[in-house]
Amino acid sequence: MNLSIRHEDKEGLSILFLEGEIDAYTAPKLREALIPLAEQPGQHITVDLSDVGYIDSTGLGIFIGALKATHNHNGTLKLTGMSERVQRLFTITGLDEVIAIEKVEEEEMK
Repeated sequence: MNLSIRHEDKEGLSILFLEGEIDAYTAPKLREALIPLAEQPGQHITVDLSDVGYIDSTGLGIFIGALKATHNHNGTLKLTGMSERVQRLFTITGLDEVIAIEKVEEEEMK
C-alpha cells in the first residue's frame, strides 16, 4: 500500500492528512513532509490518522523525531483520528503518554 499526504494550514495550525500505511517503504515520504514542518519555530502540527490502517516501528520513530523537533523549536505535535488498532499500538509502546493524542469525530477535521 502507498501513503498519500495532504497538507493544509488552518488558523495558524498545520494539518497533515495521511492515507494508507506507514511502514519502512512509505516512512521516508512521511519524514520529508513532517520533519521540516516540525523544525519551523513555533509550529503547531496536527496529524490526522483517520485513513491510516497500519503503522510499523519506522513510522513510530518518525513521530518521535517530529515530537522532539517541535519541542526543540517551541511548537506542538498532536495526533488525531486514530483507529482502534493504531491507538492500541501507541498504548502498547507507551507513546500515548508522551505524544498528544486527540480523539475527534472524523468530520470535525475536514
